[in-house]
Amino acid sequence: MINFTEIELSLLLQNTTYFLPSPTMAKTLSKPTSILFMLFTIFFFSTYVTADEAPVFSKNLPPSSLGLNQQKLSHLHFYFHDIVSGPKPTAVRVAQAATTNKSATGFGAVAVIDDPLTLLPENTSKVVGQAQGIYTLASQSEAALLMVLNLAFTEGEYNGSTLSVLGRNTVFSTVREMPIVGGSGVFRFARGYAQAKTYTFDTKSGDAVVEYNVYVLHY
Repeated sequence: MINFTEIELSLLLQNTTYFLPSPTMAKTLSKPTSILFMLFTIFFFSTYVTADEAPVFSKNLPPSSLGLNQQKLSHLHFYFHDIVSGPKPTAVRVAQAATTNKSATGFGAVAVIDDPLTLLPENTSKVVGQAQGIYTLASQSEAALLMVLNLAFTEGEYNGSTLSVLGRNTVFSTVREMPIVGGSGVFRFARGYAQAKTYTFDTKSGDAVVEYNVYVLHY
């Protein structure tokens, strides 16, 4: 519905007469009648337009309306480089609890990462993406990370697309499995899982290379 300001009402009141077309003649209306007629006309048409264009909160759509056809299963294989040492670390601690340094598991430490993903385990290998997000040491009894990150790919048909990981990573387990909870680009509506396996871990520097196998269903 249209709401009138004081100025708009004042302009309406300044008009003394209005003319209503009829089949035989133009009838001059009195001032009160003309104003009422004008307000009724505006109200009627604004209500009609508003009702016709009323926003819809939700509706069902066929997958084909978004170009979604048959799902496919993709397997991605790469190496995740978590570098905490040196002048340009890719994983940086940004927060910790008052008791973190006294914890045997580092409980409460939070790190932000921008880790390169490479085709081969060497750090000179071709970069196919970045792992960007956060992980935190979330267990008081073992070295277990809560991983919240995006795998942002820069290679081939996956360039510009992402996969989102949200899961538990017990870093000293041989193989860790974490859910893929979504994605973007060619990975819209994605779901699946990632398996992580430590390839190398430097106990002095804390740097690690982790092999990832990702299995994802997407359109």
